[in-house]
Amino acid sequence: MERKAWKLKRKLFLSFLNYGMNCKQINQLSPWLRNLLILIWNQYLEYQQSLLNESDGKSRWFYSPWLFVECYMYRRIHEAIIQSPPIDYFDVFKESKEQNFCESQESVIALCTHLQQLIKTIEDLDENQLKDEFFKLLQISLWGNKCDLSLSGGESSSQKTDVLNSLEDLKPFILLNDMEHLWSLLSNCKKTREKASVTRVYIVLDNSGFELVTDLILANFLLSSELATEVHFYGKTIPWFVSDTTIHDFNWLIEQVKHGNHKWMSKCGADWEEFVKMGKWVYHDHIFWTLPHEYCAMPQVAPDLYAELQKAHLILFKGDLNYRKLTGDRKWEFSVPFHQALNGFHPAPLCTIRTLKAEIQVGLKPGQGEQLMASEPCWWTSGKYGIFQYDGPL
Repeated sequence: MERKAWKLKRKLFLSFLNYGMNCKQINQLSPWLRNLLILIWNQYLEYQQSLLNESDGKSRWFYSPWLFVECYMYRRIHEAIIQSPPIDYFDVFKESKEQNFCESQESVIALCTHLQQLIKTIEDLDENQLKDEFFKLLQISLWGNKCDLSLSGGESSSQKTDVLNSLEDLKPFILLNDMEHLWSLLSNCKKTREKASVTRVYIVLDNSGFELVTDLILANFLLSSELATEVHFYGKTIPWFVSDTTIHDFNWLIEQVKHGNHKWMSKCGADWEEFVKMGKWVYHDHIFWTLPHEYCAMPQVAPDLYAELQKAHLILFKGDLNYRKLTGDRKWEFSVPFHQALNGFHPAPLCTIRTLKAEIQVGLKPGQGEQLMASEPCWWTSGKYGIFQYDGPL
Protein backbone atom coordinates (compact mmCIF):
# COMPACT_ATOMS: atom_id res chain seq x y z
CA MET A 1 0.00 0.00 0.00
CA GLU A 2 2.81 2.38 0.94
CA ARG A 3 4.61 1.62 -2.34
CA LYS A 4 1.41 2.36 -4.30
CA ALA A 5 1.01 5.68 -2.49
CA TRP A 6 4.65 6.53 -3.22
CA LYS A 7 4.14 5.83 -6.93
CA LEU A 8 1.04 8.04 -7.00
CA LYS A 9 2.83 10.91 -5.24
CA ARG A 10 5.85 10.55 -7.52
CA LYS A 11 3.60 10.72 -10.58
CA LEU A 12 2.00 13.90 -9.19
CA PHE A 13 5.44 15.36 -8.47
CA LEU A 14 6.57 14.68 -12.04
CA SER A 15 3.52 16.54 -13.31
CA PHE A 16 4.74 19.54 -11.27
CA LEU A 17 8.15 19.22 -12.92
CA ASN A 18 6.55 19.64 -16.33
CA TYR A 19 5.87 23.30 -15.61
CA GLY A 20 9.39 24.03 -14.43
CA MET A 21 10.03 25.72 -11.09
CA ASN A 22 12.58 28.29 -10.14
CA CYS A 23 14.52 28.44 -6.88
CA LYS A 24 11.86 30.42 -4.99
CA GLN A 25 9.04 28.17 -6.16
CA ILE A 26 10.93 25.05 -5.11
CA ASN A 27 11.31 26.49 -1.62
CA GLN A 28 7.56 27.07 -1.46
CA LEU A 29 6.66 23.45 -2.28
CA SER A 30 4.65 21.64 0.33
CA PRO A 31 6.84 19.50 2.63
CA TRP A 32 5.84 16.19 1.06
CA LEU A 33 6.67 17.44 -2.45
CA ARG A 34 10.08 18.57 -1.28
CA ASN A 35 10.48 15.19 0.37
CA LEU A 36 9.69 13.54 -2.96
CA LEU A 37 12.49 15.52 -4.59
CA ILE A 38 14.78 14.23 -1.83
CA LEU A 39 13.50 10.70 -2.45
CA ILE A 40 14.38 10.96 -6.15
CA TRP A 41 17.91 11.91 -5.16
CA ASN A 42 18.04 9.14 -2.55
CA GLN A 43 16.85 6.60 -5.13
CA TYR A 44 19.70 7.64 -7.38
CA LEU A 45 22.11 7.48 -4.44
CA GLU A 46 20.96 3.91 -3.73
CA TYR A 47 21.47 3.06 -7.39
CA GLN A 48 25.04 4.38 -7.26
CA GLN A 49 25.67 2.45 -4.05
CA SER A 50 24.48 -0.75 -5.72
CA LEU A 51 27.21 -0.34 -8.34
CA LEU A 52 30.00 -0.23 -5.76
CA ASN A 53 31.96 -3.28 -4.64
CA GLU A 54 32.58 -1.78 -1.19
CA SER A 55 31.69 -4.08 1.71
CA ASP A 56 29.52 -1.50 3.47
CA GLY A 57 27.84 -0.42 0.21
CA LYS A 58 28.25 3.30 0.93
CA SER A 59 28.99 5.89 -1.74
CA ARG A 60 32.25 7.76 -1.24
CA TRP A 61 33.54 10.97 -2.80
CA PHE A 62 36.63 9.30 -4.27
CA TYR A 63 34.95 6.11 -5.50
CA SER A 64 31.69 7.38 -6.97
CA PRO A 65 31.29 8.56 -10.59
CA TRP A 66 32.60 12.10 -10.95
CA LEU A 67 29.46 13.43 -12.67
CA PHE A 68 27.26 12.20 -9.81
CA VAL A 69 29.65 13.62 -7.19
CA GLU A 70 29.67 17.05 -8.87
CA CYS A 71 25.88 17.21 -9.13
CA TYR A 72 25.56 16.08 -5.52
CA MET A 73 27.97 18.78 -4.35
CA TYR A 74 25.99 21.59 -6.02
CA ARG A 75 22.77 20.10 -4.67
CA ARG A 76 24.22 20.23 -1.14
CA ILE A 77 25.35 23.84 -1.61
CA HIS A 78 21.81 24.75 -2.61
CA GLU A 79 20.37 22.75 0.29
CA ALA A 80 22.53 24.70 2.74
CA ILE A 81 21.31 28.02 1.33
CA ILE A 82 17.58 27.23 1.31
CA GLN A 83 17.77 26.17 4.95
CA SER A 84 19.33 29.49 5.95
CA PRO A 85 16.67 32.24 6.04
CA PRO A 86 16.73 35.13 5.23
CA ILE A 87 19.21 34.23 2.43
CA ASP A 88 17.28 31.15 1.27
CA TYR A 89 16.83 32.55 -2.26
CA PHE A 90 20.41 33.77 -2.58
CA ASP A 91 22.55 32.77 -5.57
CA VAL A 92 26.07 32.33 -4.18
CA PHE A 93 27.50 32.58 -7.72
CA LYS A 94 25.59 35.72 -8.72
CA GLU A 95 28.50 38.14 -8.32
CA SER A 96 30.88 36.02 -10.42
CA LYS A 97 28.35 35.62 -13.24
CA GLU A 98 27.57 39.32 -13.38
CA GLN A 99 31.27 40.20 -13.26
CA ASN A 100 31.88 37.95 -16.26
CA PHE A 101 29.31 39.91 -18.27
CA CYS A 102 30.50 43.35 -17.12
CA GLU A 103 34.14 42.60 -17.92
CA SER A 104 33.19 41.47 -21.44
CA GLN A 105 31.53 44.76 -22.45
CA GLU A 106 33.73 45.56 -25.45
CA SER A 107 33.18 42.11 -26.92
CA VAL A 108 29.43 42.35 -26.28
CA ILE A 109 29.27 45.71 -28.05
CA ALA A 110 31.21 44.31 -31.03
CA LEU A 111 28.78 41.38 -31.36
CA CYS A 112 25.69 43.55 -31.01
CA THR A 113 27.03 45.99 -33.60
CA HIS A 114 27.76 43.16 -36.03
CA LEU A 115 24.28 41.69 -35.52
CA GLN A 116 22.43 44.97 -36.06
CA GLN A 117 24.40 45.76 -39.21
CA LEU A 118 23.70 42.24 -40.46
CA ILE A 119 19.96 42.55 -39.83
CA LYS A 120 19.86 45.76 -41.88
CA THR A 121 21.02 43.91 -44.99
CA ILE A 122 19.73 40.41 -44.29
CA GLU A 123 16.98 40.53 -46.94
CA ASP A 124 19.59 41.32 -49.61
CA LEU A 125 21.78 38.31 -48.82
CA ASP A 126 21.76 35.36 -51.18
CA GLU A 127 21.62 31.81 -49.81
CA ASN A 128 25.38 31.34 -49.65
CA GLN A 129 25.90 34.64 -47.87
CA LEU A 130 23.17 33.77 -45.38
CA LYS A 131 24.79 30.40 -44.73
CA ASP A 132 28.17 32.06 -44.16
CA GLU A 133 26.64 34.38 -41.57
CA PHE A 134 24.89 31.45 -39.90
CA PHE A 135 28.19 29.58 -39.67
CA LYS A 136 29.91 32.66 -38.28
CA LEU A 137 27.38 33.08 -35.45
CA LEU A 138 27.46 29.36 -34.68
CA GLN A 139 31.23 29.60 -34.24
CA ILE A 140 30.86 32.65 -32.00
CA SER A 141 28.44 30.65 -29.85
CA LEU A 142 30.95 27.78 -29.78
CA TRP A 143 33.92 29.86 -28.64
CA GLY A 144 31.72 31.69 -26.15
CA ASN A 145 31.64 28.35 -24.32
CA LYS A 146 35.23 28.94 -23.22
CA CYS A 147 33.88 31.34 -20.55
CA ASP A 148 33.22 28.68 -17.91
CA LEU A 149 33.48 29.84 -14.30
CA SER A 150 33.30 26.32 -12.86
CA LEU A 151 36.77 25.64 -14.30
CA SER A 152 38.38 29.04 -13.85
CA GLY A 153 39.54 28.46 -10.27
CA GLY A 154 38.46 31.98 -9.35
CA GLU A 155 40.36 33.56 -12.22
CA SER A 156 38.59 35.87 -14.66
CA SER A 157 36.92 34.04 -17.55
CA SER A 158 35.54 37.10 -19.29
CA GLN A 159 35.91 37.70 -23.02
CA LYS A 160 38.47 40.47 -23.50
CA THR A 161 39.06 40.15 -27.24
CA ASP A 162 36.79 40.52 -30.26
CA VAL A 163 36.02 36.91 -31.16
CA LEU A 164 34.74 38.00 -34.58
CA ASN A 165 38.27 38.78 -35.69
CA SER A 166 39.57 35.41 -34.48
CA LEU A 167 37.21 33.01 -36.25
CA GLU A 168 39.51 32.16 -39.16
CA ASP A 169 42.42 31.48 -36.79
CA LEU A 170 40.22 29.25 -34.63
CA LYS A 171 38.80 27.09 -37.45
CA PRO A 172 41.65 24.52 -37.32
CA PHE A 173 40.67 23.77 -33.72
CA ILE A 174 37.15 22.59 -34.59
CA LEU A 175 37.62 18.81 -34.41
CA LEU A 176 34.11 17.89 -35.58
CA ASN A 177 32.22 20.27 -37.81
CA ASP A 178 28.61 19.34 -38.59
CA MET A 179 27.45 22.90 -39.31
CA GLU A 180 26.46 21.90 -42.85
CA HIS A 181 23.91 19.47 -41.40
CA LEU A 182 22.40 22.25 -39.28
CA TRP A 183 22.13 24.54 -42.29
CA SER A 184 20.58 21.82 -44.43
CA LEU A 185 17.98 21.01 -41.77
CA LEU A 186 16.92 24.58 -41.01
CA SER A 187 17.05 25.88 -44.57
CA ASN A 188 14.84 22.97 -45.68
CA CYS A 189 12.42 23.76 -42.86
CA LYS A 190 12.30 27.35 -44.07
CA LYS A 191 11.70 26.39 -47.70
CA THR A 192 8.96 23.87 -46.94
CA ARG A 193 7.26 25.74 -44.10
CA GLU A 194 3.60 26.51 -44.59
CA LYS A 195 2.40 30.04 -43.84
CA ALA A 196 0.88 29.22 -40.44
CA SER A 197 3.41 26.57 -39.35
CA VAL A 198 6.36 27.02 -37.02
CA THR A 199 10.01 25.98 -36.87
CA ARG A 200 11.20 25.53 -33.30
CA VAL A 201 14.85 25.58 -32.28
CA TYR A 202 15.56 24.67 -28.66
CA ILE A 203 18.80 25.76 -26.98
CA VAL A 204 19.74 23.93 -23.78
CA LEU A 205 21.87 26.64 -22.23
CA ASP A 206 25.18 26.41 -20.44
CA ASN A 207 26.94 29.45 -18.98
CA SER A 208 25.43 32.86 -18.37
CA GLY A 209 27.47 36.03 -18.92
CA PHE A 210 29.30 36.35 -22.24
CA GLU A 211 28.37 32.87 -23.48
CA LEU A 212 24.68 33.63 -22.98
CA VAL A 213 25.13 36.78 -25.07
CA THR A 214 26.54 34.70 -27.93
CA ASP A 215 23.55 32.31 -27.66
CA LEU A 216 21.07 35.20 -27.77
CA ILE A 217 22.88 36.72 -30.75
CA LEU A 218 22.52 33.37 -32.55
CA ALA A 219 18.84 33.11 -31.53
CA ASN A 220 18.19 36.64 -32.82
CA PHE A 221 19.74 35.71 -36.17
CA LEU A 222 17.60 32.56 -36.40
CA LEU A 223 14.46 34.69 -36.17
CA SER A 224 15.70 37.50 -38.42
CA SER A 225 16.78 35.04 -41.13
CA GLU A 226 13.52 33.07 -40.73
CA LEU A 227 15.50 29.88 -40.17
CA ALA A 228 13.31 29.57 -37.07
CA THR A 229 10.03 31.12 -35.98
CA GLU A 230 10.43 30.28 -32.28
CA VAL A 231 13.47 29.80 -30.07
CA HIS A 232 13.04 28.03 -26.73
CA PHE A 233 15.73 28.27 -24.05
CA TYR A 234 16.23 25.76 -21.26
CA GLY A 235 18.06 26.85 -18.12
CA LYS A 236 18.53 25.68 -14.54
CA THR A 237 16.03 25.96 -11.68
CA ILE A 238 18.75 26.57 -9.07
CA PRO A 239 22.33 27.94 -9.07
CA TRP A 240 24.34 25.17 -10.73
CA PHE A 241 27.97 24.48 -11.68
CA VAL A 242 28.84 28.10 -10.77
CA SER A 243 27.94 29.89 -14.00
CA ASP A 244 25.00 27.95 -15.45
CA THR A 245 22.08 30.12 -16.56
CA THR A 246 18.99 30.58 -14.38
CA ILE A 247 15.85 32.60 -15.13
CA HIS A 248 17.28 35.47 -13.08
CA ASP A 249 20.49 35.45 -15.17
CA PHE A 250 18.48 35.36 -18.40
CA ASN A 251 16.26 38.31 -17.47
CA TRP A 252 19.09 40.27 -15.83
CA LEU A 253 21.30 40.01 -18.91
CA ILE A 254 18.58 41.18 -21.29
CA GLU A 255 17.90 44.12 -18.99
CA GLN A 256 21.62 45.02 -18.83
CA VAL A 257 21.99 44.87 -22.61
CA LYS A 258 18.84 46.96 -23.06
CA HIS A 259 20.27 49.69 -20.81
CA GLY A 260 23.79 49.51 -22.27
CA ASN A 261 25.57 52.72 -23.16
CA HIS A 262 25.93 51.83 -26.84
CA LYS A 263 23.08 52.25 -29.34
CA TRP A 264 23.41 48.85 -31.00
CA MET A 265 23.80 47.10 -27.69
CA SER A 266 20.67 48.71 -26.28
CA LYS A 267 18.81 47.99 -29.53
CA CYS A 268 19.60 44.29 -29.12
CA GLY A 269 18.31 44.34 -25.54
CA ALA A 270 15.08 46.06 -26.57
CA ASP A 271 14.57 43.55 -29.39
CA TRP A 272 15.21 40.61 -27.08
CA GLU A 273 12.74 41.91 -24.53
CA GLU A 274 10.16 42.21 -27.31
CA PHE A 275 10.84 38.65 -28.53
CA VAL A 276 10.06 37.40 -25.02
CA LYS A 277 6.85 39.45 -24.79
CA MET A 278 5.69 38.21 -28.20
CA GLY A 279 6.40 34.57 -27.35
CA LYS A 280 9.01 34.22 -30.10
CA TRP A 281 11.54 33.53 -27.36
CA VAL A 282 10.40 31.26 -24.53
CA TYR A 283 12.45 30.48 -21.44
CA HIS A 284 11.87 27.21 -19.58
CA ASP A 285 13.44 25.61 -16.56
CA HIS A 286 12.89 22.09 -15.29
CA ILE A 287 14.20 20.25 -12.26
CA PHE A 288 15.48 17.38 -14.41
CA TRP A 289 18.39 19.52 -15.63
CA THR A 290 19.65 19.68 -12.01
CA LEU A 291 19.23 15.99 -11.26
CA PRO A 292 22.23 13.64 -11.64
CA HIS A 293 20.62 11.40 -14.27
CA GLU A 294 22.08 10.97 -17.74
CA TYR A 295 19.75 12.09 -20.51
CA CYS A 296 18.85 8.61 -21.75
CA ALA A 297 16.89 8.28 -18.47
CA MET A 298 14.74 11.32 -19.30
CA PRO A 299 11.79 9.35 -20.80
CA GLN A 300 11.42 7.50 -17.48
CA VAL A 301 12.38 10.21 -14.97
CA ALA A 302 10.86 13.26 -16.71
CA PRO A 303 8.57 12.00 -19.50
CA ASP A 304 6.81 15.36 -19.82
CA LEU A 305 10.10 17.12 -20.55
CA TYR A 306 11.02 14.49 -23.12
CA ALA A 307 7.64 14.95 -24.81
CA GLU A 308 8.25 18.72 -24.90
CA LEU A 309 11.66 18.27 -26.53
CA GLN A 310 10.06 16.09 -29.20
CA LYS A 311 8.29 19.21 -30.51
CA ALA A 312 11.61 20.73 -31.58
CA HIS A 313 12.91 20.74 -35.14
CA LEU A 314 16.44 21.06 -33.75
CA ILE A 315 17.92 20.99 -30.23
CA LEU A 316 21.28 22.64 -29.55
CA PHE A 317 23.02 21.40 -26.40
CA LYS A 318 25.65 23.84 -25.16
CA GLY A 319 28.74 22.93 -23.18
CA ASP A 320 30.51 20.13 -21.36
CA LEU A 321 27.92 19.21 -18.72
CA ASN A 322 25.25 18.62 -21.36
CA TYR A 323 27.72 16.54 -23.37
CA ARG A 324 28.66 14.46 -20.36
CA LYS A 325 25.00 13.75 -19.58
CA LEU A 326 24.20 13.01 -23.22
CA THR A 327 26.96 10.38 -23.36
CA GLY A 328 26.59 9.11 -19.78
CA ASP A 329 30.08 10.46 -18.93
CA ARG A 330 31.50 7.04 -19.77
CA LYS A 331 35.03 6.19 -20.81
CA TRP A 332 34.14 5.66 -24.46
CA GLU A 333 36.65 4.92 -27.16
CA PHE A 334 37.24 8.08 -29.22
CA SER A 335 35.85 6.50 -32.40
CA VAL A 336 32.55 5.25 -30.91
CA PRO A 337 29.69 6.78 -32.97
CA PHE A 338 27.89 9.68 -31.28
CA HIS A 339 24.49 8.06 -31.88
CA GLN A 340 25.64 4.93 -30.01
CA ALA A 341 26.91 6.96 -27.05
CA LEU A 342 23.50 8.69 -26.77
CA ASN A 343 22.11 5.30 -25.66
CA GLY A 344 18.68 5.80 -27.20
CA PHE A 345 18.23 9.48 -26.33
CA HIS A 346 16.84 11.16 -29.43
CA PRO A 347 13.76 13.33 -28.87
CA ALA A 348 14.56 15.31 -32.07
CA PRO A 349 17.56 16.11 -34.31
CA LEU A 350 20.21 17.44 -31.97
CA CYS A 351 23.66 18.99 -32.01
CA THR A 352 26.20 19.51 -29.26
CA ILE A 353 28.22 22.73 -29.29
CA ARG A 354 31.11 22.67 -26.84
CA THR A 355 34.72 23.57 -26.25
CA LEU A 356 36.41 20.50 -24.79
CA LYS A 357 37.03 20.81 -21.04
CA ALA A 358 36.16 17.30 -19.84
CA GLU A 359 37.80 13.93 -20.47
CA ILE A 360 35.21 12.56 -22.85
CA GLN A 361 34.84 12.69 -26.62
CA VAL A 362 33.27 10.32 -29.14
CA GLY A 363 32.73 10.30 -32.89
CA LEU A 364 36.33 11.03 -33.90
CA LYS A 365 38.06 9.41 -36.87
CA PRO A 366 40.00 6.22 -36.03
CA GLY A 367 43.32 7.19 -34.48
CA GLN A 368 42.48 10.91 -34.28
CA GLY A 369 42.10 11.02 -30.49
CA GLU A 370 45.20 8.91 -29.90
CA GLN A 371 47.24 11.14 -32.20
CA LEU A 372 46.10 14.24 -30.33
CA MET A 373 46.85 12.57 -26.99
CA ALA A 374 50.39 11.77 -28.07
CA SER A 375 51.17 15.32 -29.19
CA GLU A 376 49.02 17.29 -26.76
CA PRO A 377 47.94 15.35 -23.62
CA CYS A 378 45.58 18.09 -22.40
CA TRP A 379 43.78 18.49 -25.75
CA TRP A 380 40.42 17.38 -24.35
CA THR A 381 40.46 19.48 -21.17
CA SER A 382 42.10 22.78 -22.14
CA GLY A 383 39.15 24.41 -23.94
CA LYS A 384 41.41 24.90 -26.97
CA TYR A 385 39.34 22.60 -29.22
CA GLY A 386 35.66 22.67 -30.09
CA ILE A 387 33.02 20.54 -31.80
CA PHE A 388 29.70 20.73 -33.61
CA GLN A 389 28.46 17.14 -33.31
CA TYR A 390 25.12 16.30 -34.90
CA ASP A 391 22.69 13.41 -34.60
CA GLY A 392 20.09 13.86 -37.31
CA PRO A 393 16.59 12.56 -38.01
CA LEU A 394 16.13 8.84 -37.40
